[in-house]
Amino acid sequence: IFKFLGAISVDLGQDRIRPYLPTILTPLYRELNSNYAEQDPTLKNLSQEIIELLKKLVGLEAFSLAFSSVQKQANQKRAMRKKQRALQTVANPVIAARRKLKRHKNKEETRKRKLESLRPTYKAKRRRSNALKDLAMVE
Repeated sequence: IFKFLGAISVDLGQDRIRPYLPTILTPLYRELNSNYAEQDPTLKNLSQEIIELLKKLVGLEAFSLAFSSVQKQANQKRAMRKKQRALQTVANPVIAARRKLKRHKNKEETRKRKLESLRPTYKAKRRRSNALKDLAMVE
């Protein structure tokens, strides 16, 4: 898709690409800004190359305006999701408690996995997974 976006932008040219610049930059910015553990470095490099191509194509000023608007929009979405999560904690404490239990369980499993990788002879005890039992509220 990134290659397609680059090809379309080159094909459209400098004048016709400007209205679509924020739309094109959104996935590129998301890929550059993501911090997933299993992120593909080739995608990050490709998005960086396409951003450089767009900079040369439309000029630094127009690109900067579009990029800053995309950045601002992403930050607003992130803040909105954070606010919704905080409101959900107050409005629906049951779901918040489940999320907290799940996060704690995942953290525990990660810690065990790290210990096993550091000391191969060590075997941590693992809980049997009973999906319904794991979701039940502990009182």
